[in-house]
Amino acid sequence: MDRLGRLDLTQLRALDLLVTTQSVTRTASLMSVTQPAISNMLARLRETFDDPLLVRQGRSLVCTPRALALAQPLRAILTQLDSLAEPVVFDPATASLTLSVAATDYAIHTVLLPFIARLRDVAPGIRIALHDLNGETAQDHLERGVLDWALLASEACTPALHAQKLFHETWLCATRLGHPALSGGMTLDRFCKADHVVVSPDGGGFEAMTDAALRRLSLKRHVAVSTSGFLMVPDLLTRTDLVAVLPSRLLATRHDLTVFAPPAPLVLPGFDKYLVWGERTHVDPAHRALRKLLSDTCHDLALPSPNQHDHSLTTEIMPTHAG
Repeated sequence: MDRLGRLDLTQLRALDLLVTTQSVTRTASLMSVTQPAISNMLARLRETFDDPLLVRQGRSLVCTPRALALAQPLRAILTQLDSLAEPVVFDPATASLTLSVAATDYAIHTVLLPFIARLRDVAPGIRIALHDLNGETAQDHLERGVLDWALLASEACTPALHAQKLFHETWLCATRLGHPALSGGMTLDRFCKADHVVVSPDGGGFEAMTDAALRRLSLKRHVAVSTSGFLMVPDLLTRTDLVAVLPSRLLATRHDLTVFAPPAPLVLPGFDKYLVWGERTHVDPAHRALRKLLSDTCHDLALPSPNQHDHSLTTEIMPTHAG
C-alpha cells in the first residue's frame, strides 16, 4: 500500500500506454511530454511494482509477465476514472431519486399537484416527499440538504441559496353563487358589512393584508372565521354567506363560486412565488431538469377570470406568508 500510494494518475496512464505501445517514444508523443520524462516515470513504476515491466529485446521493448498481468485491471481503473469526468445525462424514464419539497397547502394544490401529475408521466421513478412549509427553518434545511426545494412567497435568499421566480400571483374575491350581497353588484360598503374568513398561517389571527388596506381607507370589515390553511376556504364559502380574498390560482377551477375583483377603491397588491434551492443540487442535471419542468408547468397553468364585475369578500394573508 505504501508503494502504491506513491503512484499518481499520470504514471498510471504512462504505464497503460507503455504496455500498449511497448515504446517510450510513442508513449511520450501520445502524452505530449519528452522521452526522458517517460523514462523517469518508467523507472519509478519499476520501483513501485518491483518489476522491470518492459525489457529490451533487440531493438524493441517487450512486456514482462507482470506488466501483462497489470494491463487489464489497469485499463479498467482508468476507464472508471475517465467516466467520472463524463457529463451526467439525465434520463427521466429511468431516473430514480427522492425530491423533498416544502410548501404551503396553497402551493401544493396549485403548483405541485399539476407538477407531480406531469412528472408521473415522464419520470415515474422519481419520488416526491412533501413537507409543510416552516418559514423559520426552511432556509437552514435548504442549506443543509434536508430539503431540496421550498416554494416561497418572497425571494428570501441568503448567498447560499438560489431562487427562480415562478409567477406573479394576484388576489381575487370569492363567495357562493347567489350570495345576497352580489345582487346589484358588490360595493365596498357591502364588502365591509359582510362576514369574512381569513387565513392565518400561525393560527388564530383575525387580521390580514386586506384589513391593513381597509384601514388606509378608514374602513373596517368583520372577520367571522380564521383558519390556518387555504384549502378548506372554497368549500366553506359554498356552504355559508362568508366572503374570502384568495390567491387567483386557487380559484382557477372553482366554477361553484362567484369570483370577482376587490371592490374599488380597495387595492390588494399581489406577490411573487419563488422556487428556492441550495447549492448542493444547483448544477445537478436531474435537478436542473426537474426545476425546468416545474417552471414549464407553472407557465402552462390557466388563470381564472373574475365572473362578476366588481367585488368580493376576503380571506387573505400577508404576501410574505401567502400560500
